[in-house]
Formats: sequence, C-alpha cells, structure tokens
Amino acid sequence: MLKFTEDHEWLRVEGDVATVGITQHAVEQLGDLVFVELPKVGAALGKGGSAATVESVKAASDVYCPLDGEIVAVNEAIAADPSLVNADPQGEGWFFRLKLADPKAAAGLLDKDAYDRLVG
Repeated sequence: MLKFTEDHEWLRVEGDVATVGITQHAVEQLGDLVFVELPKVGAALGKGGSAATVESVKAASDVYCPLDGEIVAVNEAIAADPSLVNADPQGEGWFFRLKLADPKAAAGLLDKDAYDRLVG
C-alpha cells in the first residue's frame, strides 16, 4: 500500500513496517541534494516529528515522521551519496523504515490520487 503525506513524504506499507522517503515533487522543489542526515535506528518518533534533514543547493528541509513508530532501518547509501534521492526518490532513494505503532493509522493518509491533486 502506497500512501503520501501533505508534507511530501511517501510510505510503502508492508505489514507493520513502512518504508519512507520524499516524493518526486519534494525533490523537484529542493533541487540537487548535497547532504542527508538520517535518524538513529531504534529511535521512537511521533507523527509529525522531525525524522531526517536534507540540504540542497537551495535550502535545508526536515523530513517528517508520517506516523508514530520506531526506526528499524536507515538507508546509509543516501547519506554517502545524496544524489540517489534525486535520481530515484521512490525507489533506491528511500530514507528509513518505520515499525508502525498502529498500522491501521496509515489508512488516514493520502492515496496517490489525493496527493496528485494536492501538488497539481
């Protein structure tokens, strides 16, 4: 199940774990990323809290935690090479995996059509 937030994060939910990244729209707004700071594995984060930071040639921006949960994995590859996010934001450019406190809460996020209307 693919979901989106109004803050331009995407989530691919599989069971009780969500893979999270930023959308193509966010990448286009930010420009070329030059730095990514990831959360720590084991960190408990609340919905809407700052989970990661990205810096581009244009600006710095937070990546927000889309739902309550615990960080179970991070994508070290994007910390080493932030351009992976620009090249494939919804694939190889994922940021972290979140074990969801309540997997059913994902139903309250935007689906692709609703997100496309938001940014369209």
